[in-house]
Amino acid sequence: MIGTLGRAATAFGRFWWDFLIGDTPEVFVGTLALVGLALGLRHDHVADVVLVPVATVLLLALSTYRGRKRR
Repeated sequence: MIGTLGRAATAFGRFWWDFLIGDTPEVFVGTLALVGLALGLRHDHVADVVLVPVATVLLLALSTYRGRKRR
């Protein structure tokens, strides 16, 4: 018997899964990769200022292309 607390925890977990992953898990994985890239380059400010925006634009372009291709 799961009980009320168990059902609430399950519903909470399902909400976050749908909110973060949803229909496009590649955007979530790409976002985690961008955060990791920014974290890895936190001491090299020149590379950080150049690579993180470029990677963000590439992720956005790839996501847009894939979304357009699905329709």
